[in-house]
Amino acid sequence: MKRKLHSESSGCCNCEHDHHEKHNHNHDDNHNHDHNHDHGGEFNLKNEILPLVVILSLYAPGVIFENQLHNTFYSIGEYLLFIPAYLLSGWSVLKTAGRNILKGRVFDETFLMAVATLGAIAIHKLPEAVGVMLFYKIGELFQDIAVSRSRNSIKALLEVRPDYANIQTERELKKVSPNTVNIGDIIVVKPGEKIPLDGEIIDGNSQVDTSALTGESVPRTVRLGETVLAGMINKMGVLNIRVTKLFDDSSIVKILDLVQNAKSKKAETEKFITQFARYYTPIVVFTSLGVALLPPLFIAGATSSEWVYRALILLVISCPCGLVISIPLGYFGGVGGAAKRGILVKGSTFLDALNAVNTVVFDKTGTLTKGVFKVAKIVPSNGYHEQELLQLAAKVELHSNHPIAQSIRKAYGGKIDEFEVRDYEEIPGYGIKAKVENRVVIAGSDRLLHRENITHANCQLEGTVIHLAVDNIYAGYIVIADEPKEDAIQAIQALKGMGVEKTVMLTGDNQAIASRIAQQLGIDAYEAELLPEGKVNAIEKLLSTVGKHSKVAFVGDGINDAPVIARADVGIAMGGLGSDAAIETADIVIMTDAPSKVAEAIQIARKTRKIVWQNIGFALAIKGVFIGLGILGIATMWEAVFADVGVAMLAILNATRAMK
Repeated sequence: MKRKLHSESSGCCNCEHDHHEKHNHNHDDNHNHDHNHDHGGEFNLKNEILPLVVILSLYAPGVIFENQLHNTFYSIGEYLLFIPAYLLSGWSVLKTAGRNILKGRVFDETFLMAVATLGAIAIHKLPEAVGVMLFYKIGELFQDIAVSRSRNSIKALLEVRPDYANIQTERELKKVSPNTVNIGDIIVVKPGEKIPLDGEIIDGNSQVDTSALTGESVPRTVRLGETVLAGMINKMGVLNIRVTKLFDDSSIVKILDLVQNAKSKKAETEKFITQFARYYTPIVVFTSLGVALLPPLFIAGATSSEWVYRALILLVISCPCGLVISIPLGYFGGVGGAAKRGILVKGSTFLDALNAVNTVVFDKTGTLTKGVFKVAKIVPSNGYHEQELLQLAAKVELHSNHPIAQSIRKAYGGKIDEFEVRDYEEIPGYGIKAKVENRVVIAGSDRLLHRENITHANCQLEGTVIHLAVDNIYAGYIVIADEPKEDAIQAIQALKGMGVEKTVMLTGDNQAIASRIAQQLGIDAYEAELLPEGKVNAIEKLLSTVGKHSKVAFVGDGINDAPVIARADVGIAMGGLGSDAAIETADIVIMTDAPSKVAEAIQIARKTRKIVWQNIGFALAIKGVFIGLGILGIATMWEAVFADVGVAMLAILNATRAMK
């Protein structure tokens, strides 16, 4: 992880942080239910429809000629058509029910289906038994189609996985697997080809399509010295790229793993339904048993066959598959829909958590502001000249990757001999100290000058300021300019429009800059001149003040804010595509630099939850009505099929809206 040397402040520094693992989000390992299809494999519609055609070719004549077939010797004609149709349509259900019983998981939807249909066969209701299994299979087909569509919503990400790399050898270009390319190798990317590995452009200019990674349709111009990432598509010129990361360490591989594993972190609603089904199903089974056995004993004229049939109807109606299938699918659709928009959510639990966010906290530099620094002013002191001061600053900042340091070196433009800089020392939260040409040079914040007891008059300067001193004598300061991102104001307004109660900005910058930016963007509160640990303390304070059911989100650049991202209820990494820290620590990674995506993520989360609870309410209401009708003898097995499979299919179709 790259160290953030300076903060956004008048030169004060953020220290390097060790990697902090995300606070322990429990993975729910409970097995939700056994799907009859392996959705991990490639879905093939033709392979699914063919068995249905065979089943229908047996089932349709059986229903049309039911009376004639029933009147054959021992009803053998009826059994010859319906039993094969039943086994073809219901074998996977029977097998799953049997396997679950052996594993001790007796009460699930497959058990209900198996008992209900086998009971229907026992009382000679063969068409109904096959109908239940057939329509359940059709419901499964709808589920598979919906899951396939959800997977297609993130297929663009999967398709950006590069197939090959053109490696430059002494004689020719050679196509090799990206896995075999080493750091430092030179690869050549022609127009129209995918960039196979992360690297730095050493020759060529072009435009690259980043849409598969960021969701942004406008091509990005890249030039000599800029970093490009695996998965981008080269649109125009030939690019020579020096590889900076192995394929397995590249951003795209980590992102693919993130998206594919997102379903392992389940939302509270999903866990609730798992628990609900665990208690609900045994209640249904024993209620059905009571319906079958008790009325013939206590009601005059009640026949066992009639009440057994009602009990079987109750079992079919009560099957919770509509809930069990559609709720995870709704969340999966939400995660996939967010990925299409350049918002990577690490699991439905974090999508759910966004619904409770009422306080959003932003880092400043690189999050609300562009983080593209330029030297705006050089003010030498005590006999130094502007160019001399700039040269000293560039040399002392030689080993820093921070944007401020880069802007100083860029403004200087000259070549720096590394041997001139010795005894390099970071002073976390303050700045840098090093020997340059045998002189002790310090560069950093006003706090650093006070720490080193260096006399100076320039204490209250507005802007991002780097102070310098040579051999304990003040040498002057450099003002660095930064400006808010284009959509920063829109981002804050959108959050307030959605009902977010409080927006906060945390920065190491001085009070004057923090006040100006906060006022300019319409932020409710800010804290300035914070050391790195100060940001964590500020988040802790906010967490202690919000209500039990409210959450705090922190949005940072992901490179240096890992501890704060980890501590917040919802950690969001901004523009974190190229940052290992962002991908590993954050719950949500916004793949563009646009702060307005935070509001979009909350909007997607709210829509997803609304769809999920629509499904829960709809399924329970319809099932409640039909359970009553079934017990009263008004509903037949056909109505039961609608109440079960029909509700499941409608819930699945509704769940797919989360992708849009």
